[in-house]
Amino acid sequence: MADLSTLARPYAKAAFDYANENGVVNEWENFLFIASTVVNDKSFSTWLDNPAVSAEHKSAALVDLYDTQVAGSNDSAFKQLLDKNRGAQPSADTSYPKVSVALSNFVKQLSEQERLALLPEVYEHYRRHKAISLKQLDAYVTSAYPLTDEQRQTLQTRLAASLNASVVIHESVDPSLLAGATIKVGDKVIDDSMRGKLQQLKTQLTA
Repeated sequence: MADLSTLARPYAKAAFDYANENGVVNEWENFLFIASTVVNDKSFSTWLDNPAVSAEHKSAALVDLYDTQVAGSNDSAFKQLLDKNRGAQPSADTSYPKVSVALSNFVKQLSEQERLALLPEVYEHYRRHKAISLKQLDAYVTSAYPLTDEQRQTLQTRLAASLNASVVIHESVDPSLLAGATIKVGDKVIDDSMRGKLQQLKTQLTA
């Protein structure tokens, strides 16, 4: 049997092609991120496997969750998670549209074909299609302290110029770095942290 990633590819391509043609790439990506997060939850995954629950009920549950917890909420945990994934500071002022009829039908189709479990893989393939289309790269920045708005903007501008691509920054904090930050883009890692520099010095001294 084909693996989940292989099974997810045609669904992701169909989703991206439609979203790209209709100018709703970000809206579909936002939903797919939240839906994949929910599907990865063990308790929800068990519920999805329950044959007593209808396909329509399963797809409706995902759509309703997004509409109420993201589109219809000012400060829910799901909305904060989405803001963070987009590289934006969580804000009650950020608004997201409700799930469209087309997107709802796509989820319903997945559910009817017993493919909701593929949503995490569909999301990853969808993001790759978007990145190729927009020439967009993800930069994973881990810093000793939270970045200021000015630092974030400066870093994003410099990375975009260096990589000749649009850059989306994903932030995390690791106090053990002591100072500075590490930046990962694809397979390339830049270690400009104090911990990394101390480790380099130790290696040089013991060589």
